[in-house]
Amino acid sequence: MQVFDVVVLGAGSAGEWVAGGIADEGGSAALVEALRVGGECPYVACIPSKAMLLSAHARHQARHLEELGGAAAPPALDEDRLAFGAAVGRRDRLSGGRDDSDAASSIVKRGVTLLRGTGRIARPGAVGVGATQIGYRDLVVATGSRPVIPPIDGLGAVPTWTSDQALSAPERPASLLILGGGAVGCELAQAYAGFGVSVTLVESADQLIGNDDPRIAADLATVLRGSDVNVRLGVSVTRLEPAAGGMARALLSDRTTVEASRVVLAVGRAPATGGLGLEAIGVTPTEAGALRVHDDCRVEGQEHVWAAGDVTGIVPYTHGANYQARVVTANLLGGSRVADYRAIPRIVYTEPPLASVGLTEAQAREAGIDVMTATADVSQMARAATDGTAAGRLILTADRARGVLIGAAAVGPRADDWISEATVAIRACVPLAVLADVVHPFPTYAQAYEVPLRELAARLR
Repeated sequence: MQVFDVVVLGAGSAGEWVAGGIADEGGSAALVEALRVGGECPYVACIPSKAMLLSAHARHQARHLEELGGAAAPPALDEDRLAFGAAVGRRDRLSGGRDDSDAASSIVKRGVTLLRGTGRIARPGAVGVGATQIGYRDLVVATGSRPVIPPIDGLGAVPTWTSDQALSAPERPASLLILGGGAVGCELAQAYAGFGVSVTLVESADQLIGNDDPRIAADLATVLRGSDVNVRLGVSVTRLEPAAGGMARALLSDRTTVEASRVVLAVGRAPATGGLGLEAIGVTPTEAGALRVHDDCRVEGQEHVWAAGDVTGIVPYTHGANYQARVVTANLLGGSRVADYRAIPRIVYTEPPLASVGLTEAQAREAGIDVMTATADVSQMARAATDGTAAGRLILTADRARGVLIGAAAVGPRADDWISEATVAIRACVPLAVLADVVHPFPTYAQAYEVPLRELAARLR
């Protein structure tokens, strides 16, 4: 049996990072993956969704080209179905046709042993991959997550897509019913609506993006409705049944019905820990399926087992997975690094995007913090006028006792970029007085920070 310094289960962004990092430093690493090297992000998630959103936004801008001064008369656009085909072609080129050959070749060239198949822990220190068994000094579980399939009566009798399928299928359905108002559901809704698809988004909670500030979530709902998405909040699907013409009919909790060509399941994802043989090393996941880890990303109760990425249930984003992977890699190489999750940005890549980081006002109050908040209307910025944009709001949350920023949330053009200012401020505990003295270039959206920061700093006097 071949024994490796590190065996990594799962070749998503976290697993690829760890295995490559160990090999780069001269260690022996095996990477076990049944599907694609790189995980879902490059092939059926992050990259294809952002590609489709960009194409939809470009089409929206083209419709307003005369208004923006880019043409003397409205341009003639082709049919939605033709434009959708062009967008799909671009999407598939950017995602490499969902072929991981280049990624697999790259990781092998770095010295990693790539094993194709499903890994299962056989006993402490050994993993089985099909008929092959390999040994490890340290094991890293980075198996990611899987779509949650909601227990809805009649689900199996109607045409459905997971988000992965919605971002890889070539066809443009006439209508969609999207279940779930998280980031994935919102992004898919705007992307498809941008090509003339009739989209209804149903979210059982009273707001989109459940853990974010309700004011920002309401702004996002306004954005989606402005993109011709029918947003239904506070209702759920109680039953699905086939309808004429291959359609799906959904009965909602408010006794209304919705018919659609496809039902998209975007109600969330669950850590992929089933079938890994964790019981062989005495590890029991949480009720949600996540692996409990210490701040150093070591699995609780284990000396040589680590976890990174969605499987931990802590920061379910690609950038969060990469962060945890850096922590694990450093510790496997003899370091003593711990993760700090106070400033992990959360983004919904609609147009304009929703971006947030740190604590909301409600979360801070629940934690017993003496909270101060201040807001800015991004739509009133000079840059918003020149860019012809309307939506926008920034909310800042501060700890009065410590005099530092602890949270920020925004909906506004390019907010996914300028939220980084708040991210650094929260992570580095920059004093409010310093932040209030920062000069931003004119005209930029980042100027939105200036007035609320000065307001918060003044309250400390």
